[in-house]
Amino acid sequence: MKKVKIVSIILARSGSKGLKNKNILNLNGKPLIYYAIEAAQSSKKIDRVFVSTDSAKISRIAKFYGAEVPFLRKKKYSGDFVSTETSLRNFLNELEKKERYYPDIIVYFQITDIFRNLKLINICINNLLKNNKIDSSFVVTP
Repeated sequence: MKKVKIVSIILARSGSKGLKNKNILNLNGKPLIYYAIEAAQSSKKIDRVFVSTDSAKISRIAKFYGAEVPFLRKKKYSGDFVSTETSLRNFLNELEKKERYYPDIIVYFQITDIFRNLKLINICINNLLKNNKIDSSFVVTP
């Protein structure tokens, strides 16, 4: 039986409008992006942690904290009106082209959600591993 490839993808574009450079702003001594990377690294189920960014600075910070940034995202996939799905699909297509690698399960972390629960992350992954009739599992909190 082949091993299921599980990755995390964190989208971190430059050019935040509401809060300039929010993805790398200091929060309790660490840049905001750190918390998403750390959450992904905490799950023993996730094999690789990727950051998709159009910024060399964000790339350096993400790599410092242990994430992979195999390439910089093209600006046309980083604009204000580009959907999350479009950016994720572009990342996966480029990853397959450049590395011939395509994951079976993608765990998407939003940078601005810093209160993650490892148990819930693993439950979502287990939902996908146990039931091939579902194609997504996510946590919603009020």
